[in-house]
Amino acid sequence: MHIKEAKFIISAVQVAQSPQDAVPEIALAGRSNVGKSSFINKLLQRNKLARTSGQPGKTQTLNFYSVNDDAFRLVDVPGYGYARVSKVSRNNWAKMNLSFLQNRTNLRLLILLMDIRHEPTKLDQEMYQFAESLDIPFAICLTKADKIKKSQLNKHLSLYKKSLNLPTTDALFTFSAVTGEGREEMLEMIETVLEAE
Repeated sequence: MHIKEAKFIISAVQVAQSPQDAVPEIALAGRSNVGKSSFINKLLQRNKLARTSGQPGKTQTLNFYSVNDDAFRLVDVPGYGYARVSKVSRNNWAKMNLSFLQNRTNLRLLILLMDIRHEPTKLDQEMYQFAESLDIPFAICLTKADKIKKSQLNKHLSLYKKSLNLPTTDALFTFSAVTGEGREEMLEMIETVLEAE
């Protein structure tokens, strides 16, 4: 898939503010500091399309990005698991995420982003189990792959396989927003899902 054009559309504070059309959407979910904005920028090859921040927990809205003139949209959902926001805010984000992921008819794929350097947290495990309950395909993308040595890769993949109780490591994609590793694989997967329409 060639990315010819990408632009930010809207930040929705609640699900009802989401675009009301039939454009297929790919949702991105992950912990607050997993690097979703960097993932979006590298995947779409637009340096400052999604705002990155050194302060986790910045994404507090559903952020919609149109790709290739609405061939599909990426949707960045609020990150989970960040402690320095109020419990009320965290609960509100969680409710919005669940409502969006369970009820949004445009959704074609959910990509769960997790940091390859660390073992999945309890929230990562819960998100994986939630994804299993949804009626859409999902994939696990392990970010920050450039931060570990190549010799350590299989060890980290095995850790994820064991922690998430996966039958194989084949469902795990590695990604680096620095080197671009995994970008083509992610785009191929998105294209395959969209073509299956």
